Formats: sequence, C-alpha cells, structure tokens
Amino acid sequence: MNIKTLRIIGFLEGISFLLLLFIAMPMKYMFDNPILVKYVGMGHGVLFILFLVVLFVVCEKQKWSIKIFILGLIASILPFGPFVFDHKLKKLAQ
Repeated sequence: MNIKTLRIIGFLEGISFLLLLFIAMPMKYMFDNPILVKYVGMGHGVLFILFLVVLFVVCEKQKWSIKIFILGLIASILPFGPFVFDHKLKKLAQ
C-alpha cells in the first residue's frame, strides 16, 4: 500500500462522511426515512476502518512518526478533515 491508495481511500471516506452528515441524517430525522442512514452509514464505517488500517500500514512503511497517524485519526472524525489531511499528505509525498 502506498500514499496514493491512502489518499484515494481518504477521499472516499470524506465523501461518505459528508453524505452521512448532510444528506442521510437529515433525511432520517426530517423526513422519517432512515434507509439512507443504513446503507451510507455502513459504507462509511467500512471506509473509516479501511482508512485507519491503510494509514497505519503507510505510516509504518514510510517510517512516519505516530504524530502523523494521530493527525489522520483526528482528521477522519471531523467533517472535511480528510480533505485537510490529504493536503498534508501531498506535502509529505513530495
């Protein structure tokens, strides 16, 4: 696994989180339609775990400090965080 794979998974995880927060959750609570939360939530959960696993593997492979892993972990639980972390990954890759 490499940085490119991490960036792609991070992008997908970020998109799934935004879909969950701004589309699926309002549909559930405003329109009493929880079906999107079930599927988007499951997809986001899988991508979240995959992102953390790939982040750990890349950190080990690149010999990055634990600080980078913790920043990625924090970024993955904040809205728009994966996109900010992606910007940092671009700088690290160069």
